[in-house]
Amino acid sequence: MVNERGFTLMEVLIALGILALALPILLGLRNWDLDLHARAKELTAATILAQEKLIETELGALLPMGETGGEFLLTPLGSQATAVATNRPTNYRWKRIVLPTQLPTVREIKIQVLWPRGKTEEMVEVSTYVVSTSP
Repeated sequence: MVNERGFTLMEVLIALGILALALPILLGLRNWDLDLHARAKELTAATILAQEKLIETELGALLPMGETGGEFLLTPLGSQATAVATNRPTNYRWKRIVLPTQLPTVREIKIQVLWPRGKTEEMVEVSTYVVSTSP
């Protein structure tokens, strides 16, 4: 019996104790990583939608002061109305705020994109200045 190889009961218990401590931590990190990935995906989609709404605003006529909002269309800007939108994010709303500046032909445009996340609502805001070339 002196030459038998193997682990002692104490070594096995210590290994199981270390494993019992490490596994929940590693699984928690994995869940945290999945949540970060989902949040990054939502922020990216919101930023792209906000940029799309900014471009739409810049291409249109000079807007009156105030606030407007709504839901995003199913077809992206520049697509045919009959085109089927693939991978278009849903549950995103937009709000456009047009503010005056010291120059009469310049407007500050703020675009807010809002979406539900759990029990709260997340928001991304981008802004730009638009100049009217007409007097």
